[in-house]
Amino acid sequence: MTAEKNISTSTSEIEKENLSCLYKITKNLASSANLKDSLMRIVETLGEEKQMANGTVTIINPTTGELEIEVAYGISAEARKRGKYKLGEGITGKVVATGEPILVPQIGQEPMFLNRTRTRGDERKKKSSFLCIPIKAGNQSIGALSVDRIYDDNFGRGSEQDLRFLTVVSSLISQTVQRVQKVNEEKEALRQENTQLRRELTSKNKIRDIIGNSSRMQEVFEMVHRVADSNATVLLRGESGTGKTLVAKALHYNSERSNGPFIVVNCSALPETLLESELFGHEKGAFTGANERKRGRFEQAEGGTLFLDEIGEISLTVQVKLLNVIQERTFQRLGGAQTIKADIRLVAATNRDLEKAVNETHFREDLYYRLNVFPVYLPPLRERRTDILLLAEFFLDQYSRENNKQIKRISTSAIDLLIQYHWPGNVRELQNCMERAVLICDSDSIQSVHLPPTLQSSNSIEADGQLSLATAVENFERDLIIDALKQTRGNQTKAAKYLDSSLRIINYKIHSYGIDPRQYKVK
Repeated sequence: MTAEKNISTSTSEIEKENLSCLYKITKNLASSANLKDSLMRIVETLGEEKQMANGTVTIINPTTGELEIEVAYGISAEARKRGKYKLGEGITGKVVATGEPILVPQIGQEPMFLNRTRTRGDERKKKSSFLCIPIKAGNQSIGALSVDRIYDDNFGRGSEQDLRFLTVVSSLISQTVQRVQKVNEEKEALRQENTQLRRELTSKNKIRDIIGNSSRMQEVFEMVHRVADSNATVLLRGESGTGKTLVAKALHYNSERSNGPFIVVNCSALPETLLESELFGHEKGAFTGANERKRGRFEQAEGGTLFLDEIGEISLTVQVKLLNVIQERTFQRLGGAQTIKADIRLVAATNRDLEKAVNETHFREDLYYRLNVFPVYLPPLRERRTDILLLAEFFLDQYSRENNKQIKRISTSAIDLLIQYHWPGNVRELQNCMERAVLICDSDSIQSVHLPPTLQSSNSIEADGQLSLATAVENFERDLIIDALKQTRGNQTKAAKYLDSSLRIINYKIHSYGIDPRQYKVK
């Protein structure tokens, strides 16, 4: 009677222990939407609460059809990679193939036990048992849960209780897999829907061939769309290399004149005498060398858009004639008497301070007001830093394809240099910088050493311009740690798991490289 009471008491305690463990497992699972995290929490809890060592969840890879270790508790990354089985191979393969659990009383005496992970020593001297339970979705096995367990004298009763307990855990894993997959599917559907809605809502502000999501560029896009369909003269202001020509094209191709010609004149590239003839044309014999009639750019742009780039460079004589064309919308060829109508849309651009030029009498005030009907200011690249990486990746993709290179990413250290640089040459300088980087890069990622010397900080290159092996390894290691911190939002413990390293080593490296994990946390 006493023995039965003791057994009953022992069973009751085990059931309470099992219930407590299941409660912790379900509580942890309820708050996780990441499948790998969910499974890792299960095997960690089994190890801590039930003293079940080497807890492993093996899942069928749908591509290869092989069983692969998804998560493992107490097993290294290398060991996990070795833990692959075909259906029916070894104990794990047989459990998944048959859908029935298997209990091995002593691992060292079981020939079917393959020990692919090589994590166990001489099991013949130990009394480790091996429990493997199928994970099912409906009637189909999708994987297996396995653990090691050392039993005392009561092997039979204890192993039966553990099998029942692990069958419940296996059911929880199956539910978790299906729940997480459903959540991820819903998230993906919402993400696609959100992307589509964003695309529809912002389509009016998107201009083909112009890259930029910053608030400053959104203002430019809005201004372009506001004025595109009018005939108002537009003056594009901004530093050299900010993309004024692209905006001029956008004004034309988003207007009702898009089927007409788009004619460009670089006013700074021609001397005064040639510029006048280039703009207005000339009659035969108008001057020495004028052997035939020539149509000027105003005539060529009939029904379309005439873009006068660097208009701040034209002489006062040409300014007078240009003012008459803008006012009257008529002009005469050099040496001619015929008045020609100018049915054109005029867009001008300059990087000069026209107000200062007017005060210094280098630019006519009346022409300035005629041109400045609808000014559009293009921000320099240093004032739209959120677009730098977007532009850099665009140019990386462009020049990688042009040069048949497989360069997939820009390293963190290179991104830091790109973001911190002041870009006096604006987008044009960034474009040239990325083309150079692609040409000299011989790996799959752009590193800081591939960027021009003007972007290099004092601590990113050696005195002789060559990186030592130790420095190159440090830079690479630093990039990996920063990328991991970004992925895990500054969580050092998760970063260590992400890199398959220990928290102690990661903390030491973070301190050595002067990395501040706080800047990667979401605020």
